[in-house]
Amino acid sequence: MPESIRTFIAFELPPVIISLLQKVQQELKLLKLRARWVRPENIHLTLKFLGDIEPGGIDKIGDAMAEAVIGSSPLKLAVSGIGVFPGIKRPRVIWLGFGGDIQALLALQGRLEEKLAGVGFPKEKRSFKAHLTLGRIKQAASQALVRQMLNEYAMLRSDDARFNQIILYKSDLKPSGAVYSKLKQVDL
Repeated sequence: MPESIRTFIAFELPPVIISLLQKVQQELKLLKLRARWVRPENIHLTLKFLGDIEPGGIDKIGDAMAEAVIGSSPLKLAVSGIGVFPGIKRPRVIWLGFGGDIQALLALQGRLEEKLAGVGFPKEKRSFKAHLTLGRIKQAASQALVRQMLNEYAMLRSDDARFNQIILYKSDLKPSGAVYSKLKQVDL
């Protein structure tokens, strides 16, 4: 019996955004936030986490992705602003948000949820929030430090970048960190 594989669907980030993520992470490290930082080259704009799937299901997922993008055009998005999940009182995740073609992104993600539900992947209960996870806070951070970070990066905005392909990724968890492989790609 084939082994299951851990998967998710996401946009790959353009180099200009990866460079910005590296810069912001380096600056945040100077604030002495105790966080486990995600390697910038491993950060994606995730649309749907699928979890473990059987390799035989890759084609039906690819078909659902292709149906979801019908009528979609490439998106222009920019990194915009910073935040923490779940909130400032107990921050666990530091993230950067997006601006630009957000309504089109939300519509695409909603269609993807619909099409994937039709092939056995339950819809998310939480509403979709387009974000890039920069790091996970390891120890309780002072609210003053978190507020300082949020204030300093509130006006952060990158140039617009083009997002024109959604990708089904395989995620292999290794001691050195996650390794991602592309399984299917669908153009917008």
